[in-house]
Amino acid sequence: MTETVTELRRHLAELTDLRYAAQLLQWDQQTMMPPRGAERRADELATVQRILHERFVSSETGRLLDAAADECNGADPDSDNARLVSVVQRRWEKARRVPSELAAELARAASVGQEAWIDARARSDFAAFLPYLRSGIELKHRYVECFEGFETAYDVLLDDYEPALRTAEVTALFAELKADLVPLLAAIAERSDAVDDSCLHGSFPLEDQRLLVTDVVGRMGFDPASWRLDDTVHPFAMGLGSGDVRITTRWDETFLSMGLFGAMHECGHGLYEAGIASELQRTPLGSGEALGLHESQSRMWENMVGRGRPFADYLAPKIAELFGGSLSGLDPEGFYRAVNRVQPSFIRVEADEVTYNLHIILRFELEQELINREITVDELPEAWNERFLSYFGLEVPDDARGVLQDVHWAAGLFGYFPTYAIGNLVAGGLWERVRVDLPDLDAHMSAGELLPLREWLREHVHQHGAKWGAAEILERATGAPIAVAPFLSYLRGKIGGVYAL
Repeated sequence: MTETVTELRRHLAELTDLRYAAQLLQWDQQTMMPPRGAERRADELATVQRILHERFVSSETGRLLDAAADECNGADPDSDNARLVSVVQRRWEKARRVPSELAAELARAASVGQEAWIDARARSDFAAFLPYLRSGIELKHRYVECFEGFETAYDVLLDDYEPALRTAEVTALFAELKADLVPLLAAIAERSDAVDDSCLHGSFPLEDQRLLVTDVVGRMGFDPASWRLDDTVHPFAMGLGSGDVRITTRWDETFLSMGLFGAMHECGHGLYEAGIASELQRTPLGSGEALGLHESQSRMWENMVGRGRPFADYLAPKIAELFGGSLSGLDPEGFYRAVNRVQPSFIRVEADEVTYNLHIILRFELEQELINREITVDELPEAWNERFLSYFGLEVPDDARGVLQDVHWAAGLFGYFPTYAIGNLVAGGLWERVRVDLPDLDAHMSAGELLPLREWLREHVHQHGAKWGAAEILERATGAPIAVAPFLSYLRGKIGGVYAL
């Protein structure tokens, strides 16, 4: 390793430390911080973000990048150092267009907005949240105005989460997806009474739910020596390096699926962070580059594994043992059918696999209209309710189950929502391939043995971090680009079997 590359790595390691420090402050705010700490926490996050941004966009970073690029000229373009320079150069070029004060304002607004959202959601009071959302969107407009060369304003925001993917491409993928989902949902509606999910509703003491979740995520690869599982209002996962992975879930003592599948979802994210190669740690390559690829991991574990028929052979007896009573004879086939019941509902994170993507498409469309100034923030609840009725046939009863249900807009995460459905499509391609490479996978999952899948994902996805882009990782792993067909094939086979379509 040359002297300049070593110096660049040292510089970037310090910036990575600062990024992790900011993330730790965010984790604490969402899990441990007392409510009165919100105002000071916003200031702290703004300060750290300002320092981090100023150091990253500095001329010193540019000098080191230029010198390192010269030294890597002629080297293997797939080497860690060559890819590090390429990825950081791209991020530096984008970040340096944003004033550090604006970066700090965005961080402060996200922190304050999140606390305001928690209170407004609890009271289903959009009017109380309105000033914070209005301020956050205006900041996003200022952020978008920092850039040129994008086809649409929304491209700027999407690029923060899906580099190299454009709004027009996502729109085309979602149109193809929606064209198949709508008739599938209509066919299911004609057999709406074919599935009984009563086993998921009842009395599920929290301590027993924790035992179930601890067992399941442990089988996935959760290691108490380097992981944490905590409670929060809106579940999330965070990696602070491979030896410090934080995941969260939320619980409902009357509904079994919330805590279990929420934890499996976030554990999928955590496995990605924990599986990144050690040589990429403490560099900008030491985390996932694209959130769609990240979401493919959580959606795969939550749905393809957690709600899959083989794993039901392990889960059903475990649930019967823990909760007893009417569940003492829980049948794996009945449990499998219950967790795959398709029914339009209000809450995205509890939605079935068919309607989930419509939740995302709705948010994707509304985000674009907000960023393009086609609707105002004041008009958002009405626009949400009208579109929800059109897509789901349900009248939204209150804002807590409507426009206020997700934390993303409160935290300024515009451009994030489409990555969930993109993740489903990526998961479809990976799942198709992994079932070829691991012909005994069903037998392993039936026995509660989940590590073979984790190791395949670690080899083909996790270890690479941000060294390669999402499209390249998917192509290397499956031999094919992102497409709708593999996911729809999986979904039709699964749901078609459950509903005898």
